[in-house]
Amino acid sequence: MKPRLNVHISHELSERVEIAARRPGVTKAAVVEAALLGFFSKEFDDQRDGALIRRLDRIGRQYDRLERNLSITSETLALYVRFFLTVTPPLPNADQDAARALGKERFEYFVGQLARRIAGGRNMIRDVLEEVSADESEFFTETEIDALRNVRGQQANPGEGATQEAGDE
Repeated sequence: MKPRLNVHISHELSERVEIAARRPGVTKAAVVEAALLGFFSKEFDDQRDGALIRRLDRIGRQYDRLERNLSITSETLALYVRFFLTVTPPLPNADQDAARALGKERFEYFVGQLARRIAGGRNMIRDVLEEVSADESEFFTETEIDALRNVRGQQANPGEGATQEAGDE
């Protein structure tokens, strides 16, 4: 005689067991026993582990992209602040109160714009890339475009043309 096991299962699962047991020669006990054997089998563990590994790999790739994007954003901000602090001359004492008031007003405007963009799900980089045309003729003269093409050609074939001296960048 086999051991008896009493369990409580959901109504949905119970209905599925009933449907499976309607087949000729199949009992509810056989359906439950087959399901438990499958659950405890090495193959089930391998399938579950494989699915888990795939999910972890996907999460790892997403994390790597987030880390890269955060690094780019941090570096961009640091370069901007360094540039801004380098080129901005100090204000005379008489103008500092007016500058603080204007700075506060501009910062409040900036925070409002930021809040609206985030709430609207907009992305500044995507917006800028859509607005800016990639056509070189809008940014350079024909002479400059030809010079760029020549430089690109030399970079593609590093053994040809003039050599770059140390210090030229």
